[in-house]
Amino acid sequence: MNNPAQLPPNSLAFIALANEYCQTVENIRDHDRDSLVSTMLKLLPRLYIVATDMNDSIEDAYVEIQFALDEQTYDHARELISAVMGETDVYLEVFEEDMKYSDTPIAVTVSENLADLYQEFFNLVYSVKDADTEAQTQLLHLCKENFKDYWGQTLCNVMRALHAISCENLNDNNQF
Repeated sequence: MNNPAQLPPNSLAFIALANEYCQTVENIRDHDRDSLVSTMLKLLPRLYIVATDMNDSIEDAYVEIQFALDEQTYDHARELISAVMGETDVYLEVFEEDMKYSDTPIAVTVSENLADLYQEFFNLVYSVKDADTEAQTQLLHLCKENFKDYWGQTLCNVMRALHAISCENLNDNNQF
């Protein structure tokens, strides 16, 4: 009996973490700001590490990703995250592409960054669930390419902002 091809453990771990991220965003109403920040600061570094460990030696191949997350759902998620983040949603970003051409700081939002990551992970999870192993491998390769080109930097940027919020909370709660 032939064993069907299986995804490597790092790929399975990445899909599981991406799904956990999506579940967190979809259940955003279960969080206040501090619990969301804490959850993301535990989840985002794990996503980054597993993404860097995924095999990317696959030849470029055509694969059709299901763009399942529509604009309305994206906007709804972004708005809910923004409501949870409140006044700490906006932060100054130095790694924004437009910063090269600006004399003033560029403001971005945690909610948009987290919604961008949600879109990437939702589309991946939605696409891999019914795909065969070869298609799953190609979808993960595409996600890894997107990691290098786009969402890896987004993840790092929003982690920096979340870290600052978390440290501010620690300083407020631990007066020396």
